[in-house]
Amino acid sequence: MTSIKRMNILMADDSSQHAQSAVELIQDLPLPPKSRVFVLRVFTPGQISAIPDFESSLEKTKRQFLNAGIPAETDLMLGSPAEKIIEIAHNKKSNLIVLGAKGLRATLGILLGGVAQQVVEYAHGPVLIVRAPYQGLRRILFVTDGSVTSQYAARYLAKFPLPEKADVQVMHVVPPPQPLLTMEPHLGGWQSIYVLPPDDENSALQKQQERKGQALLKRTCALLQRHGVSSTPILRQGDAATEIMDYVKGNKVDLIVAGSRGLGQFRSLWMGSVSRKLVHYSDCSVLIVKRP
Repeated sequence: MTSIKRMNILMADDSSQHAQSAVELIQDLPLPPKSRVFVLRVFTPGQISAIPDFESSLEKTKRQFLNAGIPAETDLMLGSPAEKIIEIAHNKKSNLIVLGAKGLRATLGILLGGVAQQVVEYAHGPVLIVRAPYQGLRRILFVTDGSVTSQYAARYLAKFPLPEKADVQVMHVVPPPQPLLTMEPHLGGWQSIYVLPPDDENSALQKQQERKGQALLKRTCALLQRHGVSSTPILRQGDAATEIMDYVKGNKVDLIVAGSRGLGQFRSLWMGSVSRKLVHYSDCSVLIVKRP
């Protein structure tokens, strides 16, 4: 299996349950030789009095990695958490940022904390958002729409150090058939609107989309197989984000991997709507792969 030669991981630590799950996930990865983890804790001016606690927490995280045979360094920095994480990841040329979905101070009921949201939106490389509790990486779902970013994400996944027994599935969602609308004018009142079933032309278009979807899945699975990653193709029809999340819930998926169509600049970066929904609303961890 061809893998990334060296993983240079930046992990953001905030002592939360989700951050601990991030540690456990990284420990489960068969990291290539010479891989390193840089653990970063960022604090704001109002948290200066808690510096001793932060240092103790960082040392605990470092020991966890060292005990697992993973070289690790730590640093404690003052500043805006999201901006510092992105800045340090760029300076250290990290090929993966890992952080928990929510911090200790996250509002009850939210699925994604503010720091995680900003990092996944504005970082210049792959970001792994980990959700607690961590229960292993047994089933991984890669979603593709055939775009350039999806192709890059597939190549990244092909070289990613996955656990040996991980079950990889590749999903593509074709849009639902479009109903025909017809309006009947009515003098002095509202027009009547009728929804008709798809005609033969729409049915032919749907079959064409399905054939293209099957061909895309075949190419993607073949790419993964060339790197020693066996995968199972899955074709669905409907709203992409809804179909993906329904599948995740029904099949106990541990990790979603998807591309993101970012513009590449901090102020103008914009994730695709499907990727954004997956990060915000999925029950499992999500790896968003961006082109550097």
